[in-house]
Formats: sequence, C-alpha cells, structure tokens
Amino acid sequence: MKIRVLAFASAATAVGTSEIEIDLPEGSGLENLQNRLLETYPDLTPIWDRLAVAIDGDLVGPDALLHEGAEVALLPPVSGGRPSRARIADDPIDIAGLLRDTIPPDCGATVLFVGTVRNHHQNREVVRLTYEAYRPMAEATLERIACELESATEGLTVRIVHRLGTLALGESSVVITATAAHRAAAYDASRAALERLKREAPIWKREWYSDGAPTWREEEPLSPPSPDD
Repeated sequence: MKIRVLAFASAATAVGTSEIEIDLPEGSGLENLQNRLLETYPDLTPIWDRLAVAIDGDLVGPDALLHEGAEVALLPPVSGGRPSRARIADDPIDIAGLLRDTIPPDCGATVLFVGTVRNHHQNREVVRLTYEAYRPMAEATLERIACELESATEGLTVRIVHRLGTLALGESSVVITATAAHRAAAYDASRAALERLKREAPIWKREWYSDGAPTWREEEPLSPPSPDD
C-alpha cells in the first residue's frame, strides 16, 4: 500500500524534501513506517523521539495502524475546521478589519493580542522569520481552541489569525481577539488561546540571523489538548 509522508521544519531538512511516497505491505503500522524511514533517511534518527506523528490530520501513538493512501505527517516540536473563528493567512493580517468584524455589540471588553517579529533572540540579531505549518491540521486546531474557549465562558468571542511565510521585522505573525462582557474573561481567554496554540498547533518558526545560518525554533513538544483546557 502507498503511504504519503509529509515532513515539516527540521524533519523536512533531515529527509531532504517535504513530501515522499512510500510502499509498505498491507497491515503495516507506524512502527513499520518508522523503520523504513530511519533506514532510508538516517538523519531522522537523532530527532525521531522529538517528533509527533499525525495520520490524516490526527495525532497518533506509536501503535497506530496505516491504510492505503494514508497521509502521515512528521511534526517537530512547535515554537493552532472551519475558518469562522480561526484561519491561517498568507497575506498581512488586517487587524482593524478583524476588530471591526468580530466585536459583538453587547460586549464590554475587548483584548487584542498582536505577536510581532522582533529583532533579537538570545543575544543574536534576527533579521526575519519564516513560518510554515501543516495547514489543514493547524487551522482545525486553532478553530478548536477558539470553540472550546467560547464554550467554557458564556458570551465570549475568540478569533485567531496566524501568518505563514517570511515576515520582516515588526510584521504581525499572530493576532488574537477576545471579547466578553467583562475584562477578566477577555484577558484570560486571550492568554489561554496564545499558550494553547504555541503547544498544540503544528506551526513552526525559523529565525534568520545576521551572523550565521538560520535555525528552526523547536522547543515545545506538540501535544493534544489536556482535559483541563
């Protein structure tokens, strides 16, 4: 059976490409695929234990089974359905438009978070950033986060937009709006949305420095939502 493998960030660097097709015997599982990949692409070996793996857009464990035509994504640690509450953007984010379109008339508080590209990290000069994502899963994850936050607080509205591509210094990479009847709920939802997308959404950040080669910022192991979220 044919398996489509998508590799992102440092996993794509180890494989040498972002997409490959592999033939495996019927009844193979993720362990069989892992063995084939590590044999064919030995540069994956030192990073394999850091990878999360998704099959057809869902995170799975090491015992997962594969099927004909399965799409398997290799997801390094990260640095967020319907596009109604959340979306992935290729163009600059229209912050004013987002506020205008999403603030309900009965809200008493709106918290706006804008993440921007800064010019340094750990005493190194950053000249630009590049974001990439496993797009269908990332957008569905951001949508789920917004939905779950809204469901937990009556009258809350959450919107999340995340940029992809190469961004210059000062450009907006992520924008979150949280509106509620009172400011405490809006503040809490904004913070929760940001922290959750940083650990749950398959979105990666590559920093480009003035003094050397670029580096993928892979710090937070990708994880499913916790029962407390």
